[in-house]
Amino acid sequence: MRLRFTRLDALLLLMTVIWGANYSVIKRALRELPPVGFNALRLTLASLLFLIAIHAPGRDRARPSPRDWRAIAAIGLVGQLLYQLAFMAGIARTSVANSSLIIGTTPIFVALLSAALGHERIGAARWAAAALSALGIYLVVGRGASVSRESFVGDLLMFASVVCWTIATVGARPLLARHAPIVVTGYSMAIGCALYFPFGWTELRAISWGQVSAAAWAALIFSATFGLFVAYIIWYTGVQRFGNARTSVYSNLVPIAALVVAALWLHEPIGATKIAGAATVLAGVALSRVQSDEAAPPEPV
Repeated sequence: MRLRFTRLDALLLLMTVIWGANYSVIKRALRELPPVGFNALRLTLASLLFLIAIHAPGRDRARPSPRDWRAIAAIGLVGQLLYQLAFMAGIARTSVANSSLIIGTTPIFVALLSAALGHERIGAARWAAAALSALGIYLVVGRGASVSRESFVGDLLMFASVVCWTIATVGARPLLARHAPIVVTGYSMAIGCALYFPFGWTELRAISWGQVSAAAWAALIFSATFGLFVAYIIWYTGVQRFGNARTSVYSNLVPIAALVVAALWLHEPIGATKIAGAATVLAGVALSRVQSDEAAPPEPV
């Protein structure tokens, strides 16, 4: 067995930094823009970037078959529309600690569904990595988590968003065997955006556009360009090359990145428990990258 660290691992780490910083960036934008309207705008901008990249001159992209289009549309429905609606509604109704803990279960659900569908053989090291990462998330944010009547609906919505993300991630794997990540992600996001936009239309009509500051526009552009366009390409490239389970473990580094960004930008304190939690998450990610001499799992079809 050996521990491997590749260029894609470095990009996945970059993705976690982007998503971690994205929390503070979105928080800044939401001072001036309503949440659903803001989300509609950033999805629109990211979808345009994807479509421009897909259809750029000189790119040789295989056209999806009718069957693939149906799968892409399903990912757009579940992984974009339903995920975004559940996530935005959930985060508004529960605490950041509860949200982070629930999102921290993503690698476990991804591993379970991947194994159930036969996409990957999940060995003991993968399960241990997921468990270590979940423990680390608890050490980082779990002490502030609680279940109450007020947060229960929000917790359920956050759980629904995890389920939607899991289904979209695992469901994209067969498509990624035939198409580039930018194609699968771009078309599914464009479809999801078209479905999502009507939900944000009422809020968008009520915005006083002349009063939106340059800082809010910059936050919107960053979130769309890096939080969606760049980070999603990296995520689905990881799914394509590393598989669902290995890639999903990296999602547990996002709260760590958010913690560091908040400490540097907002001067929030970091205690010994949070440092221990961060180290535990990193250990889980490292364990997920241990390679064995077993045969590679069969390619999805």
